[in-house]
This record gives sequence, C-alpha cells and structure tokens, in this order.
Amino acid sequence: MPQLNPYPWFAVLIFTWLVLTTILPPKILSHKFTNEPNAQATKAPKTLPWNWQWH
Repeated sequence: MPQLNPYPWFAVLIFTWLVLTTILPPKILSHKFTNEPNAQATKAPKTLPWNWQWH
C-alpha cells in the first residue's frame, strides 16, 4: 500500500506550505481596496437623560 509511505507526502506538504507562506501573501496584500475608510467625527454626540417616572 504506497499511501502509507510518508516520504512523497512529506515533500508535498513542505512544498505546499512553502508556496502558501512565501508566494501567496505578497500577491494577496498587493490588492488595493476601492472603499477606503473615512475618518469619523471626533466629537461625541450629545445624549439626553431619560426622564421616566418610576413610581
């Protein structure tokens, strides 16, 4: 049963992780987002207290 031999699958595993960790991240990070986030207002909105009659 050749699938129990770990030698070829270990090489595939190492090569796959090599590709995933060195080649793909720069390609993914080089994309530009079309919707850049805008700065929100630094002034907090004024909130009013509730005047509820509890009894």
